[in-house]
Amino acid sequence: MNADAVASVRCLIVIPCLNEAPYLEHLVRQLEPTLAGLTATLVVVDGGSSDGTRDIARRLAVAVPNMHVLDNPKRIQSAAINLAVATFGAEHDYLIRIDAHGTYPDDYCRVLVEEALETGADSVVVAMQTIGFGTFQKATAVAQNSVLGNGGAKHRVGAESHWTDHGHHALMRIAAFRAIGGYDEAFTANEDAEYDYRLHRAGYRVWMTARTSMVYYPRASALPLFRQYFGYGRGRARNFLKHRSRPSVRQMLPLMVAPVAVGAFLAAINWIAAVPFVLWAAACMGYGAWMALSQRNPYGPLAAVSAMIMHFAWSAGFWREVLDPRQRRALA
Repeated sequence: MNADAVASVRCLIVIPCLNEAPYLEHLVRQLEPTLAGLTATLVVVDGGSSDGTRDIARRLAVAVPNMHVLDNPKRIQSAAINLAVATFGAEHDYLIRIDAHGTYPDDYCRVLVEEALETGADSVVVAMQTIGFGTFQKATAVAQNSVLGNGGAKHRVGAESHWTDHGHHALMRIAAFRAIGGYDEAFTANEDAEYDYRLHRAGYRVWMTARTSMVYYPRASALPLFRQYFGYGRGRARNFLKHRSRPSVRQMLPLMVAPVAVGAFLAAINWIAAVPFVLWAAACMGYGAWMALSQRNPYGPLAAVSAMIMHFAWSAGFWREVLDPRQRRALA
């Protein structure tokens, strides 16, 4: 594609963050070559960090051309993106969402713009590969990159470029973003899937590109991982309550994990009540053993434990939201 055509597109690149001091400076420096090749504005939207992230962002804004810092009193990512678009969106054509917990190819933003121009897509999404460093983080990465952990989601495993209903958010046409009202700030997680539901229903199109992708770093210990997936489950339930959109087939099995786990306590009355829980645990551990043997991956068994945490947390979050009458009334 003509480089002048790409350079003429005005891009708003937004990094929502909260306590990302270990990642932010490296990420901004990584994006600098992209900024040089595009007509772009970079905005870091901080949700009240207490680890020095805001100071790092402000220092970088002095050195990096066309970089700005916004304070996000609502703290959540959906509000951060909406605030950036409300502040700078009128001056730009596309929004590019960057996750602070990620690594990106040098040409990431340029490729996204090329794909949008070539396809006419209103949103371009990407595949996400997960990697880790410490033992638990590596095991969680193995889980999230496997069918056991991602259920075969195409934005997790990668696929040929194609039109889709949902994927990992990368680029969005600002006119379309504003037309459907941006992200719903009632969603503290899963706001991307809820946005894509409304986007598709409004007649806009989502393109998944195979030309680029991003690397994501998962939570490094069990409790943060549980909290993250508990939030994902709550967000998926909110989408269900708001739009009456049923979970996909790949989400139906994990959905039953929390009820099965709770039901296992009835084994004190009848041992048969524990059978579904034992079968689920055995299936997970068996898959982990299979990864260890067939793929010669020493993290396979621990990856099974991470997957079990994700399954249970997602299911528990979903049912917590669905069974809360206050949330049903609020989102009805």
